[in-house]
Amino acid sequence: MLSRSDTPSGTPSGTAPAPDGATPTGRECPPDGSVVVDNNTMRVVIADDAVLLREGLVRLLSEHGHDVVAAVGDGTALVEAIVTHHPDVSIVDVRMPPSHTDEGLRAAVEARQRVPRTPILVLSQYVEVSYADDLLATVKPSGGVGGGGIGYLLKDRVAAIDEFLDALRRVAGGGTVLDPEVVGQLLVRRRRDDPLRELTPREREVLGLMAEGRSNTAIARALVVSDGAVEKHVRNIFTKLQLPPDEEQHRRVLAVLAYLRG
Repeated sequence: MLSRSDTPSGTPSGTAPAPDGATPTGRECPPDGSVVVDNNTMRVVIADDAVLLREGLVRLLSEHGHDVVAAVGDGTALVEAIVTHHPDVSIVDVRMPPSHTDEGLRAAVEARQRVPRTPILVLSQYVEVSYADDLLATVKPSGGVGGGGIGYLLKDRVAAIDEFLDALRRVAGGGTVLDPEVVGQLLVRRRRDDPLRELTPREREVLGLMAEGRSNTAIARALVVSDGAVEKHVRNIFTKLQLPPDEEQHRRVLAVLAYLRG
């Protein structure tokens, strides 16, 4: 078990930390909210006290051409690693020493305070909707496009390697990715005064897929409809949630936040 940073590979020479307030990857989301994903090497920090899973992630990412700049086993070391390396994305376990409750989540929130908008993908053994809500509360839509970079997945998803790597790239690119199980449980928490009640069943379905981090094109494929139909549903969602066009805000992030807190 690692208590401090164990760096399998150092920071590549010539890689400068991202300035405060900037997206670490230097990428931005296009106007339609889809995430730009390229095949460049991602610089990754991993935080998990389970040695087998941590080393397994190191090997998986390394085999796919990515650079694990630090692999740590506690929250304090996670924050230090993110501040030091400014990674493209960090993979964080929710429960870490000493109490094995929410140390990883709290460390992730602290890291995003110290390195604004640093992309973080949280892994959890179980669905904890409150954890997802706390993490998404660190998203500051007023910071503009690309201010997301947040994901929450169950650990079982790692076994689906291609889907896991795709989710990781989307988070690194500034997207917001939620596990389908989390989205499903959110539906159960609806209140009668929920502002989302105005949405049609299809619009709720589209918003649920948005919460999973899917682009309009990916939503169209999933629902077997045209891109134009999805764009119309998204416009309706923004209208019903009273999210007018605003260059200073990322409406997809605001819509997902409304979905979580509804």
